[in-house]
Amino acid sequence: MKVTGPPDIDLDRVWSGVAARVWCPKASRAERLAGWLLRSPGLARALLVTPSLMVGWLIASCVVLAAGVAATAGTGTPYVALFAPAIAAAGVAYAYGPAIDPAWELSQSMAVSDRMVLLTRALAVFGVNAVLGLIASAASGVAVAVTFGWLVPMTAICALALAAATLARSANVGVAAGVAGWAITVLAGRALAGTFTAALTTHSFVLPYLAFAACCGALVLYATRIPQGAR
Repeated sequence: MKVTGPPDIDLDRVWSGVAARVWCPKASRAERLAGWLLRSPGLARALLVTPSLMVGWLIASCVVLAAGVAATAGTGTPYVALFAPAIAAAGVAYAYGPAIDPAWELSQSMAVSDRMVLLTRALAVFGVNAVLGLIASAASGVAVAVTFGWLVPMTAICALALAAATLARSANVGVAAGVAGWAITVLAGRALAGTFTAALTTHSFVLPYLAFAACCGALVLYATRIPQGAR
């Protein structure tokens, strides 16, 4: 026997709201803090489910950087500084996209724009990888110029990976572009100056790195623009 209520009350809609409250996971302390900082609970939840900020991904990054620390201590070659930009570029490329992001479909119905989700996640991934890389680089005992020298090229390579992933709508394309771009940069520095650290410590490369990062950022903004006439 079907229970019917007053004609002016939609019981199906009421029960849908009850089910949503029951099954919706409670916000964690980290999510509440992110929501307070970002002033958007939806953006905070989208940030905390970023694929390249998951525990497994972070553990894998730490393992690679730890291997770089051990290799640097044994050979004197700053492997941490050489690995960190590539790791960060891969993380940024996997920050957002169809078939990669578990919240992709949900994000399409959010009031927050795709561009805001993408940029917030990319900056968060960049910041986390920069901190991990600095800790590992300092622990390896390399020179100060090498310890901090990879931050600017890391910015350019991450921008390249993000632009490629956004334009191609494929995280794998972004990873390939970022890793290949960094490998070419290191090898070019090796050919010009005779050392692998030239791409990290040559001050004349700073402005080209920043200009390239700005161009890639412009491509990301263009690719994530809202089509004319759309709300």
